[in-house]
Amino acid sequence: MFFSSPLEQFEIIILKPIRIGYDFSITNASLSLILAFLFFLSFFFLGFKAARLIPTPLQTVCESFYLFIVTLIKQQAGSKGLRYFPVFFIIFFLILFSNLIGLVPFAFTPTSHLCLSFSLALTCNDAFIIIGFKENGLPFLRLFVPQGSPLFLLPLIIVIEFISYLLRTFSLSIRLFANIMAGHTLMHILASFVTAFLKTGFISLSLFPFIIVLAVCLLEIGIGFLQACVFIILLSIYLNDSLHPHH
Repeated sequence: MFFSSPLEQFEIIILKPIRIGYDFSITNASLSLILAFLFFLSFFFLGFKAARLIPTPLQTVCESFYLFIVTLIKQQAGSKGLRYFPVFFIIFFLILFSNLIGLVPFAFTPTSHLCLSFSLALTCNDAFIIIGFKENGLPFLRLFVPQGSPLFLLPLIIVIEFISYLLRTFSLSIRLFANIMAGHTLMHILASFVTAFLKTGFISLSLFPFIIVLAVCLLEIGIGFLQACVFIILLSIYLNDSLHPHH
């Protein structure tokens, strides 16, 4: 398969049409998400299948990820936030493995689509509003009234705080989508230079862009992990606002 445009790699393609009342067709996007979830299950199943007191290298990696997410949530949302650890844990690895799958040649990157990142961000932020009212009742609305605000500026501050709260969904989703999409577009453009030099017979000239592609690929692995971390950190901060709106 050859992509004539850098943006063509983000096209959703129906692989297996399935219509039973509703459209359950398997697309390259849904297949990638299924693979990401299977990798997640396999990774931790193999890591903890034969857990030992002296951990194996894979068990050490799994335990390190576990402790990393636990520590992150506890630092940002406190002990009360740990009750939501399973959800955050799954979201972290869904994003991470989705990012990494996209680095395989001709694979699809689900997180490069705004619809996925927006759905995750919107669902989580809606849940945080419900959690906020459940944990605090109407005093949750104090989140929109910063302590020490001048009374004459209070109406304006409340409006600004409310709008900024609504914009969390967009900033959270666009940050993930834009970083992943930009990185994959850059890799496609650089790879096209390699193929162009090879087709014209300038094999030696293709070596330099090929090295750059490898470097960018390594960078994208780091960005994929970083974006998953940033997403969970921000979710933890937003969860803390719902649990402790007076802070």
